[in-house]
Amino acid sequence: MPVKGYEMKVFHGSAHPLLGKEICDFLGIEPGKIEINRFADGEIFIQIQENIRGKDVFLVQPTSSPANDNLMELLIMIDAAQRASADRITVVLPYYGYARQDRKDKPRVPITARLVADLLTAAGANRVLTMDLHAGQIQGFFKIPVDHLYATPVFLDYLESKHYVSDLIVVSPDAGGVERAKFLAKCLGSELAVADKRRERANVAESIRIIGNVQNKNALIIDDIIDTAGTLMKAIAALKEAGAKRIIACGTHGVFSGPALERIETSDHLDEVITTNTIRPTEDVIKCKKIMVLSIAPLLAEAIKRTHHETSISSLFV
Repeated sequence: MPVKGYEMKVFHGSAHPLLGKEICDFLGIEPGKIEINRFADGEIFIQIQENIRGKDVFLVQPTSSPANDNLMELLIMIDAAQRASADRITVVLPYYGYARQDRKDKPRVPITARLVADLLTAAGANRVLTMDLHAGQIQGFFKIPVDHLYATPVFLDYLESKHYVSDLIVVSPDAGGVERAKFLAKCLGSELAVADKRRERANVAESIRIIGNVQNKNALIIDDIIDTAGTLMKAIAALKEAGAKRIIACGTHGVFSGPALERIETSDHLDEVITTNTIRPTEDVIKCKKIMVLSIAPLLAEAIKRTHHETSISSLFV
């Protein structure tokens, strides 16, 4: 029984209904009843169709493409739950849209990741459960509790089942992802390498050199987001030139925009791309033979259950 004796309700938006239903299946409950419609002018209408007064409410909604529509839908869901007198509202954000705009690196630009955090809090969210943020410091943008999960346990199970762990070296595709790669390398007991990008002078293309010995090793590139796969392809070329045997890529959030799928499918040196369903995979992604989509529903379901029962979720971070 729940610690406080109140009931848990899990609702999902329209961004990724399959993930929401899968989470509910693991929890052994039915998804909450909610109506989501749009008026002729595009305005979003939401009505929660059951009593949630005093309930522990979880709203599952990645703010992936179309990011603005999905974010607005989530904000309205939060407001609807708050006005329906939910006891606590936890936003489950498998993918945090706008996370890459997390700093002011040019004059007169916004920090949109902070703006999104403010919007979620102002709408009435009491806590956030998210996965593999672009930068862990985004947690500091919130004035409410944030539980930041990692897809590492999901990747580890698959890598071990495919026997990818022998002669393995974990590679960060850039300097910003070193901590993520270091953590995975520690879990696998493997060595670490970094793809160092440099522009020697103006109007000269970036060069990539590999820091670390990848000669005759299976290289595992780990990143949080795979978007156009441009950085990934450059890292693969550099790894192959440095003598890597097999090359596998892991990316928690499979955005796969623009030429990403074509680049992956036509790459002669890339064996497999492993991603998760934090973002709803398109039909083209599902059909791509080089992409394996793993489900993070069991991990999120366990985190939701522990949050509801107010027990520790720290063991899920490993």
